[in-house]
Amino acid sequence: MWRVAIAAWMITLQAAQLSPASLTTRRDHLQRAARALGGDPWATTAGELLEWVAAQDWKRETRRSVYASLRSFWRWGVRAGYCSVSPAEALPRVPAAPASPRPTPEAIYAAARRAGDDRDRLILDLAAQLGMRRAEIAQVHERDVTPALIGSTLLAHGKGGRPRELPLLEPLLGRVLAACTAGGGWAFPGDVDGHLSAQRVGNLASRLMPPGWTLHTLRHRAGTIAYAGGVGLLEVSEFLGHVSVATTQRYVRPPAGGVRRAVEVTSGLRLAG
Repeated sequence: MWRVAIAAWMITLQAAQLSPASLTTRRDHLQRAARALGGDPWATTAGELLEWVAAQDWKRETRRSVYASLRSFWRWGVRAGYCSVSPAEALPRVPAAPASPRPTPEAIYAAARRAGDDRDRLILDLAAQLGMRRAEIAQVHERDVTPALIGSTLLAHGKGGRPRELPLLEPLLGRVLAACTAGGGWAFPGDVDGHLSAQRVGNLASRLMPPGWTLHTLRHRAGTIAYAGGVGLLEVSEFLGHVSVATTQRYVRPPAGGVRRAVEVTSGLRLAG
């Protein structure tokens, strides 16, 4: 029963134009619930659901994402008439994690580049220099590279089906085009619709770095360096493909000495100097 219910729910999500990556995430969450809860999804009680989620050792953001999937699934079930009450409404609200930017240190980034091959280095650089997510990197195709006034632009297939254009300059431009030519159009050819999976792309990068450092922390690096270089927070948010600037604040580490400079300005010390 779960399989049929999940398939029908997925059609609704596809109609809402969720990205392939988001669809995969939502499906995985519900398949995990199906394996743990069993039985009839429309007979699942709030108590059973709470008991299962409470036993999981999830990070806060993972828990927030899973809860969102569960709420979506049972709300759809109520609207479709499969059940009268959603057990997921009993799930507690999990506050977002406090801002904790974690940009990859330059020494770790440089060491990873030295340890990898050409494909690895291109993956690392697309995250560290263009702030691309692993799913966006996996989908790089030559048709997404178009000429611009200076260099070219790369269309990133962003989270939630929100594409964005990123400036692509030399020498990165030439390396992307060379990889696409060698891969028959895809920069990273593979078995998922012609390209590597997002998970595989992430694993290729993570194996080159110490535990805890990933493509995601390279995105933090990209945002932090852009902000430190004078790019406004709103522009950094657009650069990283965030819907909310509040999300960007969790990625960007303020420049060292920023609080001191603020006090100097507000107290008139710089003006007096």
